[in-house]
Amino acid sequence: MGVQHSTRAMADRAADLTAVLLADPAVESVSEVLHAYGERGPGPSGDLGLTEEDVAAMRVAAGRLREVFAAADVDEAATLLNRLLAEAARPPRLTTHDGRSIWHLHVDSHDDAPWAEWFLASSAMALAVLLADHQRVPGGICAAAGCAHPFVDSSGGSPQRFCSPRCATRARVAGHRARRTGAAPGPRPAGDQPA
Repeated sequence: MGVQHSTRAMADRAADLTAVLLADPAVESVSEVLHAYGERGPGPSGDLGLTEEDVAAMRVAAGRLREVFAAADVDEAATLLNRLLAEAARPPRLTTHDGRSIWHLHVDSHDDAPWAEWFLASSAMALAVLLADHQRVPGGICAAAGCAHPFVDSSGGSPQRFCSPRCATRARVAGHRARRTGAAPGPRPAGDQPA
């Protein structure tokens, strides 16, 4: 698979990298997500050359991006994205990475920019484009108990609450069980009898 350069693919990559960086920031885990989105290093092996220091810096960036996903409203998300773009983005430029990919837009400082700079700048740009296109927060944090995975909101109507159909189903089942348990008649305490 080649690198996916669409705004949606870059935003999805931002959500998936943010999730792995905040949960399991091992070089191998981060490399796996990058490879899943088609990122390859320059040599024949495709090794990305990620180091523990790169991952630590990317983890800081992920924390800042998580704030965007968790924004309460579009104004808060826009303010956060403007701050990230002012700090991380450089003038847009087109690149093919010396012919290894199709022409695409970058807003980091150069093709060999540090991983954290690239991650923060490209992610902020993708999320900002989605916010401008749809006039709402570009994603969210999964509402399923125990998940908290950031996601890109692809719904056309009401804001999306869950990162996947699996989490939505788990939450619905848990809610159904809770309602059934709460609705089951039980013994009433003395003095609490119906009139």
